Amino acid sequence: MTDSFRDPKLSISKVYTKTGDVGKTSLVGGQRVPKFDLQIEAYGTLDELNAFLGATRDCLAEQPSADPLNPILVRIQHELFNLGSILATRPQDMGPQQPRIRPADVERLEQEIDQFNANLAPLRSFVLPGGSALNSHLHICRTVCRRAERVLSALLNQHPEWSNEAWQIGLIYLNRLSDAFFVWSRWVLQQSGQAEHLWQPNISPTKN
Repeated sequence: MTDSFRDPKLSISKVYTKTGDVGKTSLVGGQRVPKFDLQIEAYGTLDELNAFLGATRDCLAEQPSADPLNPILVRIQHELFNLGSILATRPQDMGPQQPRIRPADVERLEQEIDQFNANLAPLRSFVLPGGSALNSHLHICRTVCRRAERVLSALLNQHPEWSNEAWQIGLIYLNRLSDAFFVWSRWVLQQSGQAEHLWQPNISPTKN
């Protein structure tokens, strides 16, 4: 079992190590795996999502009415690192103090989804992303989050023996998080007073 997460102090003093120059990288337990491994793809996609979240928070400056989202998005950035620590570790190497997603994190997301969705109009069609930079960034976060969920699902299908509680809760968390991004994308448009753009499916012309 790894001791990597038992010490709360973390020091990163060297940016490059040259150990990944041949296309492999190390997991928390020390295993060397190809960089295209699904496990690397899983937590790499979380890293991508976190970067988009940072860009999304930067968009908040353009819409002060959406400020209540900022502390939530900051918290989610931390939670994504917590989930990433699990996905970078084989189940047998997980430590008892290792950061992870917990059921309470999922429950809090569900409460926030309900809170922000309460005053939104029922949808009559699918929503087209866009209308503001903040809306578009939240939709990007939603779709990247969905991809992270798909990769993690594929990884658990490939290694069913890894399906412990921490990984399963992580999968549920990503499912809820993508729903939250969708609700928030609608909410920020409502707060700005802008109308949503709905999908208008092609309709066959009437034949005379």
